[in-house]
Amino acid sequence: MNEATSFLQLVVTAMVPFILAAQGTMIAGRAGVFNVAQEGLMMLGASVGFLVSLKMGGNLVGLLVAALVGAAFGWFLGWVTTRFRLDQFVIGLALFFAATGIASLLYKVVIGVTLKPPLIDTLPDLEIPLLSSIPVVGTVLFTQDVMVYFAFLVSGLLYWMLYRTNLGLKLRSVGENPKAADSLGVSVARTRIWCSTAGGALMALAGAYLPMTYTGTYTEGIVAGRGWLAIALAFFGGWRPQYILAGSAFFAGMEVLALRVQVGGVDIPHQFISMLPYAATLLVMMFALRWASVPAFLGRNYDRESRH
Repeated sequence: MNEATSFLQLVVTAMVPFILAAQGTMIAGRAGVFNVAQEGLMMLGASVGFLVSLKMGGNLVGLLVAALVGAAFGWFLGWVTTRFRLDQFVIGLALFFAATGIASLLYKVVIGVTLKPPLIDTLPDLEIPLLSSIPVVGTVLFTQDVMVYFAFLVSGLLYWMLYRTNLGLKLRSVGENPKAADSLGVSVARTRIWCSTAGGALMALAGAYLPMTYTGTYTEGIVAGRGWLAIALAFFGGWRPQYILAGSAFFAGMEVLALRVQVGGVDIPHQFISMLPYAATLLVMMFALRWASVPAFLGRNYDRESRH
């Protein structure tokens, strides 16, 4: 495998956390719920996914439990902001701090302080017959772990659901004009809660993927700001699943490039190299925000008694 192919294969792998977290942000945002707890939910997903995989002996169970925990946090955000019309940003930040604290607490309670952290088996690569034998493309796209295929499948299903089904039309109407959607019989509260729940599950899955692919163990800095970048990616992709998928390639490419430069022994301070993905994100967002299409009711609570 040459350097270019190896680089592209790593980029596709690195896309998964960005895809899942940003698509989770997008699906909640499309219904008007602006979740800013991505970083915390990814930390919690990483901790729960790792611990369940370690103690129950299976990555699949770890991924499922992590998704359920993330869904519970997403449901809570959707419920309290819909039922009590509390500020979405404030509740999201509270959930971020809560999830981050619970993630560290769970690890310390279950594992404690050890000189050598326990390890779990990482996800194995799953070669797709025939497709994996295609030169370059087969190695890059079709010799990956199952979560890579899942992330691409989720993106495709979200695009189909949003733009090809009546359900997607109702969902988008809730985020654009909830009063009009309500007048047509669409349950704004139910739509928001379900979308926030699904978004939370995807964010936690994004976190659970990290110890199961990158390190084989959980560390407190494992998410490394990817949750915050996922918010930027949702704006960068214009809250559209197809553009988020494409934008994930850029974000992941910058991450892998920074790691390659650092490992390659280039005589540049590692702090500067670690800053590259965030600096590139800032530069891109300066231009992307000018054309990004944001749901009209994003972050705003709906009151059917109000005039707006």
